[in-house]
Amino acid sequence: MRVFFVLAALALAITVKGQDRDRIELTYTRQLDMHLPDSSLLELKKMYDKATLQKDPLTMGTSLQHMGNICYYLGNYPQALDFHLRADKIFRDLERKDLLAGNLNDMGILYYYNRQIPLAGKQYEEALAIYHQMHNDEGLADTYGRIGHLYEKQHQYDSAFYFQRLALQQYSRISKKEGIAKIYENMGSIYEDLQKFDSARYYYEHSYDLYEQSGEKVAIIEVLNNLGDISRKTGHYNEGLLETRKALILAVKANNLYGKGAAYHDIGKTYNLLNEKDSAYYYLELSRRATIDIYSAENNRQTAFLSVLFDMDKKNDEIVDLQHARDINIIIAISTIIVILLLLVLGWVIISRQRLKIRNAVTLALQNQQIHEAQQALMQTALENKQLQENKLVQDLEVKGKELTSHTLHVIQKNQLLEDLRNRLELMVKDDKRDQKKQIQQLIQQINLNFNYDEYWTGFREIFEQVHQEFFAKLKERRDDLSYNDLRLAALIKLNLDSKDMATLLAISPDSLRVSKYRLKKKLLLEEGESLTSFINSL
Repeated sequence: MRVFFVLAALALAITVKGQDRDRIELTYTRQLDMHLPDSSLLELKKMYDKATLQKDPLTMGTSLQHMGNICYYLGNYPQALDFHLRADKIFRDLERKDLLAGNLNDMGILYYYNRQIPLAGKQYEEALAIYHQMHNDEGLADTYGRIGHLYEKQHQYDSAFYFQRLALQQYSRISKKEGIAKIYENMGSIYEDLQKFDSARYYYEHSYDLYEQSGEKVAIIEVLNNLGDISRKTGHYNEGLLETRKALILAVKANNLYGKGAAYHDIGKTYNLLNEKDSAYYYLELSRRATIDIYSAENNRQTAFLSVLFDMDKKNDEIVDLQHARDINIIIAISTIIVILLLLVLGWVIISRQRLKIRNAVTLALQNQQIHEAQQALMQTALENKQLQENKLVQDLEVKGKELTSHTLHVIQKNQLLEDLRNRLELMVKDDKRDQKKQIQQLIQQINLNFNYDEYWTGFREIFEQVHQEFFAKLKERRDDLSYNDLRLAALIKLNLDSKDMATLLAISPDSLRVSKYRLKKKLLLEEGESLTSFINSL
């Protein structure tokens, strides 16, 4: 019947093309896992190889994940972890978070059985984060339950209860009876560990009811055995016998070796507590035989599984050898063709290059001659333009210099005239003619105001900056807080005027001029023996 089921599944898969066929193959292979794990593994390996050739990473990753689950079922944890790790990389590359989260939960179980508890917790935490991001209630519930189970095995019961209750909330939200039943069973187990048997019975009974509604026969057997344990531990031996015998009947019908072995063992322990030694011995002997049958079945299954793994490895090695041989032949053929083509191309290139060299030599000589002539012409034109520009600049400077000199002389003459008038008027004021005194004082005041008139200084500065470009900028780089009068004094020193003319232009006395020069020298931070005139002329 099993062989027929396998053939029927494969026949259906062959009628479907492409990736859809791979999905159907994978679905039917999952149904074979618990019955024919070795056959399932072979079929999954074929699917993986085909997906590799077709460059279908999704089917590759799913096949690897399921092969890992089969190896876990058969107890080969290292091989299972290898398959899951390879699937993990594919799912991450594809950014398939839904598949990645499920694979992380599978890896968490493997790390737990390998006694790598921190790594198991890390896988669950990452899966939990993904399910939160995707708002996947069922995934959250499953992961919460796994984390709670992990805490239970570490005897951290408060944390175990916390996560089991979170799982129960999620399963209740989506009304998944099988999930709720599993969480009830987990909570019953925690209470049993804490020896709170009434609470444990309460949750086991609720779990039993939900499993019965869902038709979960294997889970029902486990729960009945747990209820029998609770009755035995609380001294209700007859009630415990009834519950365990009920589990035994179901295990026999389902041919569940584990369920039968556990039931025989529990019945034997109960009869021993009832001091019925013959019955206790009888059932304990049945338990021992069941254990031997389990070990025998496991050994047969492991042998078949290892044989499949060996065949897979052998076939992989053969495929790799054939692939290497084929690759070598292809490389040799391609290399030969490339060498021949290169020789032909090389011969053609050598002949073409000889022809081109002659043509290029002539062309290059003509081009060099033309370039040389053009460069000579451009250089001559550039020199002429530069000479014209220099001449124009010299003429402009001469004109500006004349304007500056004329402007300066005009200001000097004006100020000299005003100074002469002021002196004469001061003499008139000293005269005894009192009636003219007031008018003359007004004229003197008007003349003094004329000394401070800035119109001439503005025009002077514009012309000065055209002749002595960047003078004021350089001066301010030395000291940026120079006053208006400091700048005028520096400009007059730059023109090499004598002290008398500078005093006249600034409308101050020679003594005041010396003081202004001394203050300017201090502001410019000049040394005691350093000349102010030399410094300004150097700018």
